[in-house]
Amino acid sequence: MSAEIAALVDQAGPYLTAALGAYGVGVLARAEDAAVDATANVGRRFLDVVWRRRGEQGRAELEAAVRDAAEEPDDVDAAAALRQQIKRALREDAELLADLAALLPAGQSVSVTASGERSIAAQHITTAVTGDNATLRP
Repeated sequence: MSAEIAALVDQAGPYLTAALGAYGVGVLARAEDAAVDATANVGRRFLDVVWRRRGEQGRAELEAAVRDAAEEPDDVDAAAALRQQIKRALREDAELLADLAALLPAGQSVSVTASGERSIAAQHITTAVTGDNATLRP
């Protein structure tokens, strides 16, 4: 089950990041916002489900991790602490894995890697013009 937990938390990463960016520290207290993109709303719902399933101490720990990650969005340690709180919740509640997996779009996991000098990477791209003196020709 630990491999499933790790995979789910990895898949949820972009949604959690978007939710923290859109809602900030108040992500656990805010209702879904129509003006916020769908990715952020999935992340907000994800955190809300975890928060509701935790006990008092678990909620306090999750809130602290969310606050740290929201206040320091570039801090990899804060993001890792939030992921650890989610993993702990998943290990302690076997049914939570299925509930959270249902929130994430199926088959949406994408990995794009760029390697090397001047390389580019994109999930969807119409036109990419690269290199010295490169021009786009119709």
